[in-house]
Amino acid sequence: MAVTSMANSSIRDFVKYNRMSGSFGVPPYACEYVVVAGGGGGAGYGGGGAGGYRTNAGTSGGGSASEAALSLGAGVYSIIVGAGGPGQSGATSTGSNGNSSAFATFSTVGGGTGGSASDAVGLPGGSGGGGDSDNAGGEGTAGQGFAGGTGSVEFRGAGGGGAGAVGMNGTSVLVGDGGAGVASSITGSSVTRGGGGGAGNFNQSGTVGGAGGSGGGGTGAKNGSGGTPGGANTGGGGGGYGYGNAAGYAGGSGVVIFTLPTHGTATFSAGVTQTSAIVGTNRVYTVTATSTTDETVTIS
Repeated sequence: MAVTSMANSSIRDFVKYNRMSGSFGVPPYACEYVVVAGGGGGAGYGGGGAGGYRTNAGTSGGGSASEAALSLGAGVYSIIVGAGGPGQSGATSTGSNGNSSAFATFSTVGGGTGGSASDAVGLPGGSGGGGDSDNAGGEGTAGQGFAGGTGSVEFRGAGGGGAGAVGMNGTSVLVGDGGAGVASSITGSSVTRGGGGGAGNFNQSGTVGGAGGSGGGGTGAKNGSGGTPGGANTGGGGGGYGYGNAAGYAGGSGVVIFTLPTHGTATFSAGVTQTSAIVGTNRVYTVTATSTTDETVTIS
């Protein structure tokens, strides 16, 4: 009669596997995420605020700690990537706030637009827009971003708030820089997102407008030249225009990033633009655009 030998450790592993096999490899899955809303548009002078920033894979915006762990069961979940807000388009108009992003039950608030001479107070948002003249910046949203800076004398705009820092105030000499964003390594390398837009410079000292905050904040223009929009898929605020109250730069679009174990499956609706990559034991999904506000991901 043949005799089969099995070491004690092998027996233990066999028993352990059989006890786990009814649940191992199936939902619910541990999930990390970064959700960033669209940045606010820049104005004639004030920089746009960054889109709201929430994550459980590092520090959230507004100086908040990481959010609670997330476990997702099999099912259909909402997924939205917010567009950046347009910049101010003329002397009688204002810019627009960015649009919200969402994943599952989590949502973020679009960045606030900057203040101009016709509407000098920066607007609130995920991070607030920078103010113009001696007006305050908009407030940020708790747990998502910081306030925009306060302007100084006429045409001395302030930087938009960032996910990681308040926008810089304008002074009697210089305009304000945008607030810094927040870094995350969810994709396998450190990337900073959620920078505030720099203020526009109108016939002031210096050769350029306010610098954009790290993480996609747009640069402010000097006399309408040299400005930039917020970075795509960073939620960065748009730079201020800096001349004649004529035009600001658009905020950057947001992004949704999340992870699943490699044995999990994510199936997206037709209007979702996304890529994925394996990082360690997880697959990381980066969603850069959604065509409607009704897009979904099905997890199985």
